[in-house]
Amino acid sequence: MNTTTERINPSRVKINAEVGAEDVAKQLDQAARRLGGELKLPGFRKGKVPPQLVIQRVGREAVFEQALRESLPEWYERAILKSGVSPIGEPELDVADVPGEGEGLRFSIEISVRPPAELGDYRGIEVGRAEPEVPEGAVEGELDRIRESMASLAPVERAAAENDHLLIDFTGEVDGEEFEGGKATDYLLELGSGSLIGGFEEGLIGASAGEQREVEVNFPEEYQAEQLAGKPAVFHVTVKEVREKQLPDLDDDFAADNSDFDTLAELRADIEGRILHSEEHRVENEFREAVLDAAVAGAKLELPDELVDARAEEVWDRIERQIKSSGMEPEMYLQMQGKTREEAIAEARPDAERGLRREAVLEAVVEAEGIEVSEAEMLEALEAPAGEKGNPEKLLERLRRDGREPLLIEEIQLRKAADVLIDSARSIPIAQAEAREKIWTPEAEAPAGAGELWTPGGDDRAVEEEDAPDEADQEGEKQER
Repeated sequence: MNTTTERINPSRVKINAEVGAEDVAKQLDQAARRLGGELKLPGFRKGKVPPQLVIQRVGREAVFEQALRESLPEWYERAILKSGVSPIGEPELDVADVPGEGEGLRFSIEISVRPPAELGDYRGIEVGRAEPEVPEGAVEGELDRIRESMASLAPVERAAAENDHLLIDFTGEVDGEEFEGGKATDYLLELGSGSLIGGFEEGLIGASAGEQREVEVNFPEEYQAEQLAGKPAVFHVTVKEVREKQLPDLDDDFAADNSDFDTLAELRADIEGRILHSEEHRVENEFREAVLDAAVAGAKLELPDELVDARAEEVWDRIERQIKSSGMEPEMYLQMQGKTREEAIAEARPDAERGLRREAVLEAVVEAEGIEVSEAEMLEALEAPAGEKGNPEKLLERLRRDGREPLLIEEIQLRKAADVLIDSARSIPIAQAEAREKIWTPEAEAPAGAGELWTPGGDDRAVEEEDAPDEADQEGEKQER
């Protein structure tokens, strides 16, 4: 396949592609064979009609339309890969007339792409960086979590209170009739957990073992079971036991029984070290995010709204596939969230715009720095996807055979571009960065060179670290484009 690419405007390109005559003839022949499988002609067994005879009987144009429907997705992908563009949104395809005998097929693709960014000063960016520290109460909070997981429930002879557990039987009625899902035996309920319909748990506060109560509730208007939505119900409840949660004492015995340490002091020190390590990672990630945002803020980039809309829809499409892979239908997920698909896409829009701006700036850094990717770097990137028993060399061969090597190269280039920004950035104390923000913003008029004083807020945490494509998932985000 031969392709040429022309830029219509900064965010739109046209790819002109030509499929070779041999490839067209092959696909035409395969389509004729499939059509011939259902064709009945005198003198031929079903499925044995020669392709040329099928073309004569059905018509070359009809067979070509079948071949085009079957082959165009593959030809489209090959054209995109051959052109080297990273498409965004839905394409506009224009297919030429049916080619004659021995002719190739010409078609064109108009597709949105990231517009080029004009870099500002991207090396030596000054960005605020926090000092990692263990948050107040974090160690005690983790110890409490461990104690909660080791808690026991003991029956008590008193009225039930908040946080107690009740062992109950219950039967629910609507309009005097029992309903499906409204009955349970030996149900263990924690008062205050909010695990059952509103009003149910509150109606059992103060109950004692052996007591029977009638609890009146109202199902919410948006309740999942439509036949119950908005209706009043009565639950007949029998309290069998009131159980109190008992936490283990926080001492050396607790540490020895529930950890690899002999003393509580050693356990505290270990928890503190793990929390600090986690905080160090968080601070590092926030610094990286802030550096990327600062580079974006210093660059010039025109980003059309329709491009952001298209990327936001791609983001949601990817989320939908993840939801389906978990065994849930996206429609059900949206219903549980109380959102429409349009609202979900709109919520993805800020992250979509942020991602596009970062990609455009990193792409400009790749060009400015002349960043290249070696064979060794590609093999290293493929080690994790290949797995312990995999072979990165064979995986790379497969990517090359499928025409996907440029996608892997682009991913590695963008990562290396981000490293250029971050490795050259200078960290300053958060207080200093915040003080600078108070006296300088990008909108303020200032003398030349003063822009070096500005840093972004650093709150954005939407960067996506993309993995290199693997054999099990060759349809990753970039590959899908």
